Formats: sequence, C-alpha cells, structure tokens
Amino acid sequence: MWKAFAEMETMGWIDSKRPRMISVQTEGCAPIVKAFNAGKKESEFWPNAHTIASGLRVPKAFADHLILDAVYASNGAACAVSDKDIVSAISEVAVGDGLFLCPEGAATIVALKKLLEQQFVKSSDTVVLFNTAAGNKYPEVIPDR
Repeated sequence: MWKAFAEMETMGWIDSKRPRMISVQTEGCAPIVKAFNAGKKESEFWPNAHTIASGLRVPKAFADHLILDAVYASNGAACAVSDKDIVSAISEVAVGDGLFLCPEGAATIVALKKLLEQQFVKSSDTVVLFNTAAGNKYPEVIPDR
C-alpha cells in the first residue's frame, strides 16, 4: 500500500499526505514487530512460527526492510496480537456486523483495539482495516459451539 500511495501521487491522483501504516502480526510469529520495537531496519528469522492466521505465518518476510521503512516513514507502529483474541474478534464481528472475517482481518480489529487503548489511534481518526480473505476459508479456527 505504501508503494501504491507513491504511485498514485506520481499520477496526480492524490497529494503527498500519507496515513500512518501499522504492521500487525501474531504473538506466535512477529519478526516485524520485534524489529520495529528494537529500531532495526530488517527483521530476524522467527523460529517455530505458529499462528492460526496462516497468512501471517511469515517467519522472515522477503521485503521486511520495505515494510519497516514504510512503518518508520509514516510514524506508524507494529503490533502483535494473540490467536485467542483473533478468534474472539472473528466471533464479535460475525455476531455484531454479520461479516465472517479471516483470521488476518480479525487481527487488525484486535490491533486497532490495542492501539485505541494506548491512544496511538484516537476515536476521531479515520482508519482503514484490510480483511484479505473470507472466514469460510478457515473453518478450523472457529471453536465448536
């Protein structure tokens, strides 16, 4: 997305104003979060990566330096969330809004709540969360009721 904003500016579609970028990972696989918190420009391989959000199970991102550059340049943040909270968010959004989010999308809900509590994000801010797939692709993450 960061690269897309630069391309849209080059085409004259938007001005130079950019949003803060937030990298969201899970506690079981958070190399970008760890690198960001340490002020590093690259991440280190995350051994024994585990999470229910398979799209976030990336122990060493190929473009980690680009991700971190975007987060730093935008005065953004990096946030790790738990699988337990992801499952809760999937249920909460399904019941409240009728949307069946994928675990990766639900991770953004959890991160937003954390960032609101920390006052990094204000309730008056405009926020866009990316849900990259449908929850029905992940039936195994929903507990039997």
